[in-house]
Amino acid sequence: MITYYAYPKCTTCRKAKSWLEKNGVEYDEIHISENPPTKEQLAEIHKASGLELKKFFNTSGLVYRSLSLKDKLSTMSEEEQLELLASNGMLIKRPLAWDGEKAVLGFKEAEYQNTWL
Repeated sequence: MITYYAYPKCTTCRKAKSWLEKNGVEYDEIHISENPPTKEQLAEIHKASGLELKKFFNTSGLVYRSLSLKDKLSTMSEEEQLELLASNGMLIKRPLAWDGEKAVLGFKEAEYQNTWL
């Protein structure tokens, strides 16, 4: 079962959810701004993803821009970045899908296909 962090108003999240349903992939949807993953969960997801931690940030979001994170991330420790991400789900790139072993950020149909089918 996939843990699927999404924001209901996000069109990309809705496309990913539709894909999951169309392909019969079971998931547990979590509202990312109301219940963001914890720092510990994010650390585990980050490790499994194989991606740089900066890829987890929603760089086009208002919160990211209002905090001027573009200039600050490079000087922050991984610990500080994880704490920041866990403090506000709107900072996290979405959707975030995680099955305990594999994680996918954002939605690209081919990536979902290769990961979940």
